[in-house]
Amino acid sequence: MTHESTSPRTAAAATEAAPPRRSRLTGNLGTGSIAFMVIAAAAPLTVIGGNAPLAIGQGNGAGAPVGFLLASLVLLLFAVGFVAMTPFVKEAGAFFSYVTIGLGSRLGMGTAYVALVAYTAIQAGIYGYMGWAIMDLVRTLGGPEIHWSVFAILTLVVVGLLGYRHIELSSKVLGVALVLELLVMMIVNVAVIVNGGPEGRSLASFDPQVFLTPGLGVAVLFALTGFIGFESTAIYRDEAREPSRTIPRATYLAVGIIGVFYTISVWVLVVAAGPASVVEVAQQTLFGSKNMLLDTAGDFAGGLTRSVMQILLITSLFACVLSFHNIVARYQFALARIGSMPAALGRVHDRHQSPAASSLVQSVTALVIIGIFVVIGLDPLVQVFGFMAGVATIGMVMMMLLTTLAVVVFFLRNPRLRKNPWTGTVIPVVAVLALAVSAWLVLSNFTMITSGSVAVSIGLALIPPAALVAGAIVNRKDGGRTVDIQLEKL
Repeated sequence: MTHESTSPRTAAAATEAAPPRRSRLTGNLGTGSIAFMVIAAAAPLTVIGGNAPLAIGQGNGAGAPVGFLLASLVLLLFAVGFVAMTPFVKEAGAFFSYVTIGLGSRLGMGTAYVALVAYTAIQAGIYGYMGWAIMDLVRTLGGPEIHWSVFAILTLVVVGLLGYRHIELSSKVLGVALVLELLVMMIVNVAVIVNGGPEGRSLASFDPQVFLTPGLGVAVLFALTGFIGFESTAIYRDEAREPSRTIPRATYLAVGIIGVFYTISVWVLVVAAGPASVVEVAQQTLFGSKNMLLDTAGDFAGGLTRSVMQILLITSLFACVLSFHNIVARYQFALARIGSMPAALGRVHDRHQSPAASSLVQSVTALVIIGIFVVIGLDPLVQVFGFMAGVATIGMVMMMLLTTLAVVVFFLRNPRLRKNPWTGTVIPVVAVLALAVSAWLVLSNFTMITSGSVAVSIGLALIPPAALVAGAIVNRKDGGRTVDIQLEKL
């Protein structure tokens, strides 16, 4: 999005908000690199190990794979409108840029604040999960008892160093981590499919009598939380090789790969345990007496694969938290460029060509949040991760719903820009309805995500809406006038 104007008043406002000359990120990221970073943010191995047992044990049992499939379809519907509008969004601000153009600057800035809160929350939650996972591994190997926060802070330091440098370095690290975790899960998937489980290669998961139960909504809920961050393809716009082509391709590729991977892998867990026994196995995992994913790996692919997978679960979390760090740093950077955050956050590092100042601020923010969790004495897995994942899930659904509404309104106001009524109107309207149902599922089952009391869950659920209101009040310094100018040029 540009900030030029033929009006002296608008020009003055734009000049006031303009950051220093070196304010635009550069890069040569291709479709694969961006898709890899987005998929890494989804932490597929962690989702299969954590969300899948929840969807099975508390949801619709053997029918849980259909819940992941339905969540994938909802996000695919969202992606259609998102991609259709992408050529007309020139600002690397992801959701808030789309909402600003479609629904106005106030809701746009509100969406930006929701994004900052949601992604900062999930990042902090993953630091807690990461600290617990490494602590548990050290304890399992006979090492000393070390507080989880030590490992969380060490992870934060490494993430901060990578985030401070050019995005190409992060993309390579994330690419390697992602390939390894996908590879080990594929080995397990093939082993289970080749050998079959107690009931053979059962397809009971896809039987309507099995998946069409009241617990289907719960399965969809936990599936949706596994997609947090998938839309961040647009946040890398300035660093993409050909944004108009790269961003749409990366979005579809990310949704497709994640959706197929989740659905097949959850089905494999059902096959491995047997449809008749899978709920019991999943619930034993939830109570800590078993580990559904690791046990399946050990039983079907050998002890070495199990050990490798346990280590890769940690690298999966690392890739995830690095991805979210980069996303938040770029959100802050984009907001600084339009004058809604301190100008220093909108500067590009001379040597690394990265949003270094924004990255550093994000590292400090995460450190402060971890410190607060430690002082309060929260459990790193159940409370830190559970609470923060809840905040992020509500924030994600809110942002997608607002973005899809923005797509519908944008093309209704600008019919000459709509190349296809299906991609510009019909499918986005269907996506709005699907996301509204998703929002209801999240809110009606919110205590399952947070594992907290009703009072705590209500307090956490109100954080994203409060961020939306705060952002709408703050708005942007140019009052959204440049948005009108941009639309006139389209």
